[in-house]
Amino acid sequence: MSQALVCTNNSLPIISSGSLESYIQSAKTIPVLSVEEERELGQRLKNEGDLEAARRLVLSHLRFVIHIARSYSGYGLPIGDLVQEGNIGLMKAVKRYDPDQGARLVSFAVHWIRAEIHEFVLRNWRIVKVATTKAQRKLFFNLRKNKKRLGWFSNDEVEAVASDLGVKKETVLEMESRLSGHDITFENDNDDDDSRYVAPESYLQDNATDPARQVEATDWESHNSERLQAALQGLDDRSRDILSQRWMSEQKSTLHQLADQYGISAERIRQLENNAIKKLRNALT
Repeated sequence: MSQALVCTNNSLPIISSGSLESYIQSAKTIPVLSVEEERELGQRLKNEGDLEAARRLVLSHLRFVIHIARSYSGYGLPIGDLVQEGNIGLMKAVKRYDPDQGARLVSFAVHWIRAEIHEFVLRNWRIVKVATTKAQRKLFFNLRKNKKRLGWFSNDEVEAVASDLGVKKETVLEMESRLSGHDITFENDNDDDDSRYVAPESYLQDNATDPARQVEATDWESHNSERLQAALQGLDDRSRDILSQRWMSEQKSTLHQLADQYGISAERIRQLENNAIKKLRNALT
């Protein structure tokens, strides 16, 4: 994101193209709204859908978004992208802001701004997303601030973090392991023949398209099919028909339907079915 602010006819800045630094400096020049001004603009937006009021509410809080975005600079992501995501959260907050609740917009918006930045960090911090569950997401953003030293947690520290954040010890250990890892390339981009790094392409194999394995799988499937047909032929006609109607037909028959067909009880049909299945299993084994 590279944007700056320029002035309009009513002396309120608007977004324009420029460098990130000029954007940050220009955002600082936008006057902070008083309580009365903020309430008036909020009422105009809520009751009249006044987009100009929404624009002024957003622009007056850009400096606040920048301040929050800078607190996430330790994740190695561009500050401009963090600010941009935070601005999206600010706009969502302005859309939902109700001045009648008595809270200032800055207090209401902090949740939405952080939520958008959190999502961006989780999506882009690693190639593979490191936090998917609610507990893992909570740990991701709290684990660093709870670390008292470099290196791995001691058992007491793990228990303390788990207790403070309301998660299991196993979850803390798993997230610590994920955070300590790093992304690796599948191919070896190092031209140095003496490099000790062994790329995954050197030891990971895809055997799905191996012709020998495909022929073997086809032969094995054909062999099992022949054995199954032979085992079915070894059953009496009634048992074979019961299995066919119970397991091989699209419209499967119930025990009671087969009982009416053969004039015996449903329990007897179940016994014949189980005996036939046992005979097939023994034949195939």
